[in-house]
Amino acid sequence: MSEAFARGVRLAVDVGSVRVGVARCDPDGILASPVDTLARDSTTLERLAALTADLDAVVVYVGLPVSLGGGEGIAAQSARAFAEELAAAAPCPVRLVDERLSTVDAQRALRDAGRSARSSRSVVDQVAAVIILEQALSIERATGTLAGTAVTF
Repeated sequence: MSEAFARGVRLAVDVGSVRVGVARCDPDGILASPVDTLARDSTTLERLAALTADLDAVVVYVGLPVSLGGGEGIAAQSARAFAEELAAAAPCPVRLVDERLSTVDAQRALRDAGRSARSSRSVVDQVAAVIILEQALSIERATGTLAGTAVTF
């Protein structure tokens, strides 16, 4: 069963093998905006947990890159493991949300805005995180509950 959502900042994370994009929304869950792109290294989880605490986030949504058919490959397994580690470190709930095509949509949006693939590398993960968060916020508004599935550690 999904949990009811409370007013407050939500974060979304797009987990990649090299970079992690982060987005946040305002406390009313109206506007999602990019925050940062973090190098994925031994300090990433600590930095995300600190950011979560600094922003008093009520939930962190982690994108789960499932295939179009709904299957989970290596990237999804990596995102799931990352989410479990984040759930152990973050001061708020962590939830997995389907992020099918968020990176593709982010790349398309940046290309449509006139940015080359090379110049977009530093922000594509942030834009993907914004897309993940917008999808989660849409689900919250439609259902009155948090999006995705809870991550336990």
